[in-house]
Amino acid sequence: MNKKDLIEGYKKEEQMLISKMLDKVEETKQKNKITNTDFLDEYQMKICHDVLNKIKYENYIPFGGYEGAERKILIFYPEKLKFIVNNCVDDNHILIKNDKTFLDKLCAIRIRVPNELHEKYVHKNYLGMVMKLGVVREKVGDILVQDIGADIIILPEIAKYLINSLGQLIRLKKADIKEIEINQVEKVESKTKEYQIVVAALRLDNVIAELARTSRVQAKEIILQERVFINFKNETKLTKQINEKDIITIRGRGRFRILEIIGNTQKGRYIIKVEKYV
Repeated sequence: MNKKDLIEGYKKEEQMLISKMLDKVEETKQKNKITNTDFLDEYQMKICHDVLNKIKYENYIPFGGYEGAERKILIFYPEKLKFIVNNCVDDNHILIKNDKTFLDKLCAIRIRVPNELHEKYVHKNYLGMVMKLGVVREKVGDILVQDIGADIIILPEIAKYLINSLGQLIRLKKADIKEIEINQVEKVESKTKEYQIVVAALRLDNVIAELARTSRVQAKEIILQERVFINFKNETKLTKQINEKDIITIRGRGRFRILEIIGNTQKGRYIIKVEKYV
């Protein structure tokens, strides 16, 4: 199956993703060396898995720096390293052991802010700082936020630039910023809060209006501005039906998980239990 056949039926940006990934696979085969993609979200990862299954290619590892990472790279390796891989991955083929062969594919920037800034910055603040420096999202993995700072997982190629540039930002002038190895990152539990919303229908525009605490008209604009993602896939269909376990991201408003569609009110409106990442 050639590349043209493999990308057929996908959107333009998805075709570009698949093409870049297949180029890495080919480079690994031709040059007999390890290669890797940029960071992928869960939706992009699924697309890549599907294509790799179609071509029956198995010599790859998803790796995000720690167990449970949301954003990961795909590491492709030649056949000669298969014996190493077998000792480094779990049953789900995810890298779990500290083998330098693969660990040096990622590193992290550790930021520790002064006492007066403890608990001041959240995920969107740190991501905003990085984006302000002109770094594309594909070069940045998970951002693990603590009260005293954050560990930002990145591709090693941008480490030196980030360390020098982050320290120039006014908000981080007094912060301690350094590069650390990927196995030194400190995993943190996601902070969430649960609450209930009530909607007239399980349509996307209805749900977005409640999650974003805005009007239906404004919710429609947010959706059509391509700021809404369901399970990491951009969605612009206003009537898209929302289901339990869906993860909904609204750029500028946060990320939510639909935990349960509890039932209906006496007027037939839907009661939904929601989890918001804070």
